[in-house]
Amino acid sequence: MPELPEVEVVRAGLQEHVAGRTIADVEVLHPRAIRRHVLGAEDFTGRLAGVRIDAARRRGKYLWLELADRSAVLAHLGMSGQMRVQPETTADEKHLRVRMRFADGGPELRFVDQRTFGGLALADLVESDGTLLPETIAHIARDPMDPDFDPRHGMRALRSRRTEVKRALLDQTLVSGVGNIYADEALWRSRLHWARPADRLTAGQARTLLEAATEVMNEALRAGGTSFDALYVNVNGQSGYFDRSLDAYGQEGLPCRRCGTPIRRDPFMNRSSFSCPRCQPRPRRAR
Repeated sequence: MPELPEVEVVRAGLQEHVAGRTIADVEVLHPRAIRRHVLGAEDFTGRLAGVRIDAARRRGKYLWLELADRSAVLAHLGMSGQMRVQPETTADEKHLRVRMRFADGGPELRFVDQRTFGGLALADLVESDGTLLPETIAHIARDPMDPDFDPRHGMRALRSRRTEVKRALLDQTLVSGVGNIYADEALWRSRLHWARPADRLTAGQARTLLEAATEVMNEALRAGGTSFDALYVNVNGQSGYFDRSLDAYGQEGLPCRRCGTPIRRDPFMNRSSFSCPRCQPRPRRAR
């Protein structure tokens, strides 16, 4: 699933190509693409026709188009969702699910999703912490790249949880934007094992971890995000290349770039955690 850097790359592309434009009509080509919009395709398309897109926004891993009528198109990219800006003469993608045309007759916006885990939905905008957010994600915390993010609050939030530090780092209500890839990278940089109890972190360790997460996500953003296959692309269909710079995630059996010890993979929450057994020793009494 795309994490903060990948979503920010898509958001920036949408801001450049669709913000300020008025929607002419919307075509839903697969019902699963709007299954989260409980009122169905007719309501979805009818409410969008003639509405201006004011901006493309993001909080953590969540992406939406802010509309002039104080609502939003919330995009769930899932495992394979893509927001593509294409000239209307471009042939339809094989897995095209939703098409959005504009009143200016320029390039259209297409939602493409091979695995159909993602989707679009309309949501009302509400004020939360002085920011307008789609009502369905108003509980999501600020992310470390948000100008109004308070590191001290993030540190306290992480240290308040009686669980593994990685599980706390992935909790989007504590600190948003960090997913499995960048959690492993931040923990490697901080020399912390994923199973270390979060409530036993020192303030300094929590600060170092959040700084590492911010640092690695900024580096990934400059590289255009992390692409492991052709399913993650920006609005122009280009892949990111930060996967070439990963130190822990996906590096099982390869030598740690710091000490040379082979990177280990452990099962974690139906996924995997990657760490260096020497640089990130497992705590003796991990929960």
